Amino acid sequence: MADSLIPTSPGFETPLEMLEACHERLQAQLATLARLAAWLPGHGPDKQAQQAAANVMRYFDVAAVKHHQDEEDDLFPVLRERVDEVRRAELGTLIDWILADHQRLFAGWAQMRARLECIARGEDAELTPAAVEEFAEAYRRHIAREEGELLPVARSVLGAQDIEALSGTMTARRRQ
Repeated sequence: MADSLIPTSPGFETPLEMLEACHERLQAQLATLARLAAWLPGHGPDKQAQQAAANVMRYFDVAAVKHHQDEEDDLFPVLRERVDEVRRAELGTLIDWILADHQRLFAGWAQMRARLECIARGEDAELTPAAVEEFAEAYRRHIAREEGELLPVARSVLGAQDIEALSGTMTARRRQ
């Protein structure tokens, strides 16, 4: 992303940057979860806690799912096609790890969501800082691999037509 005094978000015309921006928004939701876990012992599931829980659920239920679809349905197949023979096995191993990790992350989210549903309804639920940290750390590891390993490969092998196609599918997915 370009340096600017005014923060900007990439649009779907730059899909790889958009994926990174999704990671940043995800990190912000993880920070909200941590604040919520710290808030609950002193305030219980009050209106602020309810709203925070609802916001986190909305993000993970909608935006995070679309993000994973962007990768699984669109990015991964084209990367597998474009990467050269030398890097194909290594990329395949990385993509397989990411796919399996998506399943682990969804399983972790299901457990976290059950707690947040209670809080969003104003009911007590156990949301410990340790549980939130474990959940957040799993996402941080995932993001580190995607940004450190996957996206550099994507930037090196995708052409303008690939970027345009990714842009189109990501935009269409969000219009549904």
